[in-house]
Order: sequence, then structure tokens, then C-alpha cells
Amino acid sequence: MWREYTERNGSVIRTVNATEIPAIRHGAVYESMDRHAAIDHQTDRVVAHVSRANAGLIRKDLRKRGELRNPLLDFTCKHLLEICQRAAVIFMNEEVPLDDKGTAQSIQDYIQALSATSGLPHTLCRANMEKIENVFSHMPKILNGLMRGLDLAVLDTGVATQSGTAVSYYPVGNSLGVVLPSNSPGVNSIWMPAIPLKIPVVLKPGRDDPWTPYRIVRSFVAAGCPAEAFCIYPCDHEGANAILNGCDRSLIFGDEKTTAPYSNNPTVQVHGPGWSKILIGEDFVDRWEDFIDVLFNSVVTNGGRSCINASAILAPSRGLEIAEALAEKLAQVRPLPREDKDARLAAFLNPEFAGSIDRSIDRDLQTPGAEDITARFRGGDRLVELEGSAYLLPTLVFCESFDHPLANREFLFPYVSVVEIPQDRMVDEIGPTLVATALTRDAVLVDRLLRCPLVDRLNLGPIPTTRVEWDQPHEGNLFEFLYRRRAIQKVF
Repeated sequence: MWREYTERNGSVIRTVNATEIPAIRHGAVYESMDRHAAIDHQTDRVVAHVSRANAGLIRKDLRKRGELRNPLLDFTCKHLLEICQRAAVIFMNEEVPLDDKGTAQSIQDYIQALSATSGLPHTLCRANMEKIENVFSHMPKILNGLMRGLDLAVLDTGVATQSGTAVSYYPVGNSLGVVLPSNSPGVNSIWMPAIPLKIPVVLKPGRDDPWTPYRIVRSFVAAGCPAEAFCIYPCDHEGANAILNGCDRSLIFGDEKTTAPYSNNPTVQVHGPGWSKILIGEDFVDRWEDFIDVLFNSVVTNGGRSCINASAILAPSRGLEIAEALAEKLAQVRPLPREDKDARLAAFLNPEFAGSIDRSIDRDLQTPGAEDITARFRGGDRLVELEGSAYLLPTLVFCESFDHPLANREFLFPYVSVVEIPQDRMVDEIGPTLVATALTRDAVLVDRLLRCPLVDRLNLGPIPTTRVEWDQPHEGNLFEFLYRRRAIQKVF
């Protein structure tokens, strides 16, 4: 049977036999009459019909959120960690069900569908899969880091002994709401430890990536986790607000405009722009060539789509020299077909959005004191098209001052500024920084960075900003967000 959908461009798209993705209500499949179409950005083919949950239904379900946690309480933390190990194998290697009608998704199905609707090439889809599998399989290490070595038995009994003293922790709520983006599947890994922490999740998938949260949840359930611990609500902005306001604790991912309303809400953990940076000290600046790969990978990894990609490089001198060498290397990264094993750039699903970024950069380049150094090497426009998709080529702008409008900007593609700034002013001027990589052994600079409250994660030495050690959370601590310590005295 043919179905018609009117999309944003006003055209009518007819399709048949697309995948049907249901909502999940307390573990139960829910098929809605209201659906949106997940579209292949290159061909306009409808890849899936996704059931949408309205805000009223979400609010109704969340009135029972106190019941969501009960099934997880029947499992010990050790048992849930064993489930995570099995789920890692399922997620990475096996078919998982998409509904209750026998529809299954293979690994290749997942990669092709994710690439089609998100713009990520297959290489980046696989890289994000490996990131998620790594979290599944290393969950004991992750919990140890989040809980700072606390005995995991505290999650079962509420009480443990630490350094010979009784300690007690209790959950501050019965649910974790998560409003997810579409730009990077790997961000799903941030909410995954909630399950062995015995907190059920209420997920809003990104519009263009319904696939990843479904695959994670289905892998959890296939490995033995109670299905009732999961809700998945594809929904609109009102539905997202219902999740954020209805859950006891929530995570939200997005740009400044999306996250700003929740920035002062203690029940919502905001994951917005990262403004991650690399600082080169006076003692290392003459050796900058030794670290060109660290600079390059910090900018390009994951197509430049992550908040942990470097968006600024600060050097006390030789800035233009560094900028020219890095720009020449960045200019060699070109868009490739999404199946190409060497593809490193992601397509923009909305060409107009790519165009607006391109025009914004060109407009700010009119402000004196900045030059797009990559323009010397790329031999054409920044905005290009390949196989019907829009791409922005990696861009490096050399700025004479950190006050320039392009000096501390973050975009959804490989973009970085290089700025010369005296070492003794670096820490004073960097501003909020999710990840800072410091190429220095200077004791004064290191000490100032260690004391700086604006740096969430600090890498000392030649470590790309994009390298994550999961036992060292880089943006908030999920255990401390979901649990609170109480005073306790024991006689018996």
C-alpha cells in the first residue's frame, strides 16, 4: 500500500515498505497514527515511518515513573554489569528486533539506515558503534570512575564501607530523561551507565537518528535487562519539554539556543557547545611540528561534529606558521561517497543550514584581523556538493586577537581558529572549555589550568581533545547527578 507524506520542502513523497519504528512505553511497543518520515538525505526516499508520542501521552506515562525503577531493583549491580557485557556483543554483532512483528535489523541495515538519515558516512557510523560497544563492555571501569572507587554494593543495599567508614547513598529520583541530538550517535553512551546504576531511562531520539537509541535499548533487553526500564518517545519540542519537566533528572543535548532555558535548572544536566581548545606553551611552541597529528585529529575526528573537537588553538608565537601547516593538511580532507572507507566528512541534511554557516563565516571574515588560511589550499568554495549532498570543507581561520568573532566559535563541521596570545593571558581568556589539551610542561601554566574552574577535562601532554577515557567523565558525573550521599551512623 502506498503512503503519502508531505515533507518540509512541500513536495509529496510516496513510499512503500519502509521500516516501521514504534514508540516504547514502559517496555511495550506503541504504534501511533501520528508518524514522521525518516528520509534518505541523498535520494528523498523514506527509510522509516517513526511513531510519534504527543506531550499528553508522555505526561500521562510519566505519572507512573515511580514504578519504572522497580524491575531494575530485582537485579544486583553485578548482574546488570553482566547484562552489559552480553549487550555489547549483541549491539556490535547481531540482529536486533525493531518491533514485535519479527522485523529485525542487521549491522549493515543499521549502518546504511543511520548513514542515510544522519549524513554520517559509513566509517563514522562504525566508529560511533565502536564507541558505544566500548561503553557496554567497559561498564565496570566506567562505574568505578563515576563512583570514585566506591563499593558497587552500595547500589544494591544503599550502604557500603569506604576507608573503614560507613557511607550511604540514595537515588534522587526514579527516572532519567534524555533529549538526544542527531549529529553524533556516540552521545548515547553518556546515558547508558544509568541502567547499571538502576535508574530507568526515558529517551527522546534525535529526529534524524531514531536508530541508535533503539539498537542500544533492544540490545539491553535481548541481553536480559527488563524492558520496563526503557521508554522511547519520538516527539516534537512540546514532547521534549514534557520529558525534561516530567522526569526527576534529565540530560539535554543541543546548541546554545536549545539548552539555554535549562542552564540554571539543577534537575537538568546540559550538554551544549564544548568550545574545546589546545594550548601550546612557550616551552613547546618551537616543537609544534611534532604535534601536528594531535592538532589535526582534534579538529577532524568524528567529522568535527563533537563538542570535544578542538575549535581553537592558542599559541604564544609562531601562530601563522602553525596555521598554514595545519590548514594545508586540513584542506586535503574532501567529501567522499558515504560508502567510501576513507570518508571523514558528514553531509548536512539541510543544505540551507550549511549555507547559513558558510555565509556567517564569510561575513565575520570581513571584520579585520582574520583570514581563512584553508582558502589558500582548497582551491574553491567552502560549501560543496557531492552526490546531491551539501558539505562544508574543513576550515581554519587565523585570528590576530581572541576578541575576533571567529576566534572562539564552534560549528557542526571541522572548524578551528588559531590565535596568538601571550602564555600568561591564556587561562584568563579561554572562557568555558569542555576539553583543554595543554602542550606544555611549564609548572605555572599547568598549575593555573588545574585551578581553572572553566575547564571540565584537562589533558596534559600530546593527547587529542577527542580522546575519551570513560572512567574520567568529561562533562558532569552521572552517578553524582543521580545519587546523593546521606549521613549515616551504624551501631548494629
